[in-house]
Amino acid sequence: MDESCLVKNLQVKNLQVKNQQVKNMSSEIVKNWFAEQFEYLDPLLQQLHLTGGQLVGDVEISYGIGLAHIIGARFARKMNLPAAGKHRLTVDISHNQQALLWGRSFNNQTLVYSIFKPVGTMADGYWVEETGNLSMQLAVEIKDAGWYWRCLSVKYRGVSIPSWLVPKTTAYKLVEGGKYRFYVEVSLPLVGSLFSYQGLLEKSAES
Repeated sequence: MDESCLVKNLQVKNLQVKNQQVKNMSSEIVKNWFAEQFEYLDPLLQQLHLTGGQLVGDVEISYGIGLAHIIGARFARKMNLPAAGKHRLTVDISHNQQALLWGRSFNNQTLVYSIFKPVGTMADGYWVEETGNLSMQLAVEIKDAGWYWRCLSVKYRGVSIPSWLVPKTTAYKLVEGGKYRFYVEVSLPLVGSLFSYQGLLEKSAES
């Protein structure tokens, strides 16, 4: 195993250890943001966002064709997404007093760490997701007991990106047969789908 792989594996293990310290602690930061709408989420989604945990499962990653593939591959590199095909996804969900914390790794190698900070409540607010240099304001809609994100604005290194330059993102999480369905797709008008990944995850034995 080369040095870069050792570093990546160490990063994943450090994140899992850090999240293990808090992921089993109950937090109502998500429940308080949803307020009375929280009960309309699937009970498994409610529990996941109250106590945290680790989800694992296989996801399928796809890229567009032609120009969409070129653009999508560039975006994917910035997000540490692997090549097209089936990959093992691990998601660690935890909380602190100010934010919802997500650690995402593919094949226990690549690592993306995101912080979600609530603003207001569901009725009049949004979440701020911070992932590296990227910051997004995200509203939430509940459909069929699932959690659907809706992007309001994007900043890169603190600079607002004009809405017409921002790719369209479709992202949701819902429950199917006791497992967690994750779906993310990024696309551009006239170009089409840049990339997507989707799959069913379940709680690991460690959660």
